[in-house]
Amino acid sequence: MQKLIGLVRRCVEDYKMIEPGDRIAVGVSGGKDSVALLVFLAELKKYFPFYMEAITIDMGMGMDYSGIAKLCQDLDVPFTLVKTEIAPIIFDYRKEKNPCSMCAKMRRGALNQTLLDRNLNKLALGHHY
Repeated sequence: MQKLIGLVRRCVEDYKMIEPGDRIAVGVSGGKDSVALLVFLAELKKYFPFYMEAITIDMGMGMDYSGIAKLCQDLDVPFTLVKTEIAPIIFDYRKEKNPCSMCAKMRRGALNQTLLDRNLNKLALGHHY
């Protein structure tokens, strides 16, 4: 864990990815990439002065996000669950045969709007190397 934290810290320093006063949203889907990023950034708060908040987009499929909420509580990171009707729109109303592109755009739109609404200025996503 310390080796990975060290690599993330070096990357943040080398590329000036986090600046004092940043308000960072961490997109948390519940997958291993986004959860790992959440844990790493929570640890980096010890070295960098920034605010972070975990954001999860609920697409309206009845998923249980209590595990993510608990992890955020344990890490002392505010958690926001954004409820949407993305899944019903795509699958029930539009009956999309190839929903991936539209779903991704709608999720990203909901995420971007949440950043604006919550005055967050940077977005960290776990699937970006």
